[in-house]
Amino acid sequence: MSFLLYLVLDQIGKRKLTSQFTCGTSPVDNQGLDADTYTSDPSVASRISLPKLIHYKWWLRVSIYILFLLSGQSAATLLGRLYYDKGGNSKWMATLVQSAGFPVLLPLLFFFSSPAKLTTTCSSSSTQPKVSSLVLLYLFFGLILTGDNMMYSYGLLYLPVSTYSLLCATQLAFNALFSYFLNSQKFTPFILNSLVLLTTSASLLALNADSENTSDVSKSKYVIGFLCTLGASAAYSLYLSLVQLSFQKIIKRETFCSVLDMQIYPSFLATCGCILGLFVSGEWRSLGKEMKEYQEGKVSYVMTLVWTALMWQVCSVGLLGLVFEVSSLFSNVISTLALPVIPILAVIFFHDKMNGVKVMAMILSVWGFLSYIYQHYLDDLKSKAERSNSNENSRSAIEVC
Repeated sequence: MSFLLYLVLDQIGKRKLTSQFTCGTSPVDNQGLDADTYTSDPSVASRISLPKLIHYKWWLRVSIYILFLLSGQSAATLLGRLYYDKGGNSKWMATLVQSAGFPVLLPLLFFFSSPAKLTTTCSSSSTQPKVSSLVLLYLFFGLILTGDNMMYSYGLLYLPVSTYSLLCATQLAFNALFSYFLNSQKFTPFILNSLVLLTTSASLLALNADSENTSDVSKSKYVIGFLCTLGASAAYSLYLSLVQLSFQKIIKRETFCSVLDMQIYPSFLATCGCILGLFVSGEWRSLGKEMKEYQEGKVSYVMTLVWTALMWQVCSVGLLGLVFEVSSLFSNVISTLALPVIPILAVIFFHDKMNGVKVMAMILSVWGFLSYIYQHYLDDLKSKAERSNSNENSRSAIEVC
């Protein structure tokens, strides 16, 4: 509820600002203020401090998105494994719940798009993407999500949760590579160090296959799960980089509504694809039997699927929100923050083995995460210094005038 209230107030504030500052002119230009008025008028002084307020609001939004991503990812992963452990066996159903929870976001979409638009007169239709372009874009992303979710389902079926979550950390390495080519992401020594550490972590898990095998999962199935999880990580990293590129080149709208659009419409198409796969594969015939034989009962079966779907939507909103506010690479870095959490929870709830190789892989993954976070810290210091110099130059220019 607090998140919804914040979004409402934030949206109202943005609309008020839009109505006050139209057509890209500054407050000084609009009111014809001279230098003395500019420095003495309290209302103008408050406007000078406006960028600082906006900066804090940006950090608040990013913090909320991070909370959504971490909580949703951890809960959805554990619930997905619980579905398999308690008797669930439908891979298409496990794939379906990863995208089928999008209707819970429709009220938010209606709220942000239904009020009368207080658009400025200087906004041109050229900034609005074509409907045909959006349809093709959402269709393409829906297909990617369908295949990606299916590969994740295979990985979660054949791998222990701890191994699965650590392998998902390779998203950061794949995303850095795609961001370099698609989003002009610069490689620094710290980022390269992060990529090497994460690659080494995945390699250790691959060598750990023999000790991970259990009586009910053959080595061939373990390899399938391993490869599917790696493939899903690469596909999802490509998806995030393309989403960021779409925000920059096609959508060109800096609103929370655009984030919801990017989540709802591809999820709807992915859900349609999963339902089609569920019927074509014939797995729908066994769902009734699966529900009856579920170890925790029918109600628990339904609630497990429902809450898994909801948690994946919470995770996706946080992930896309970070792509929108920062970058696709940063969103993947934050998703790796769940690395120390999920394996530990898997040991507690699912009794996964935590041997020395897996502990070393976890340490390397966290090291890689911290390496990239430190690079973001350096970038933030640099941007603050540049903003400070810019503000000083602006004040100097005003004093000269």
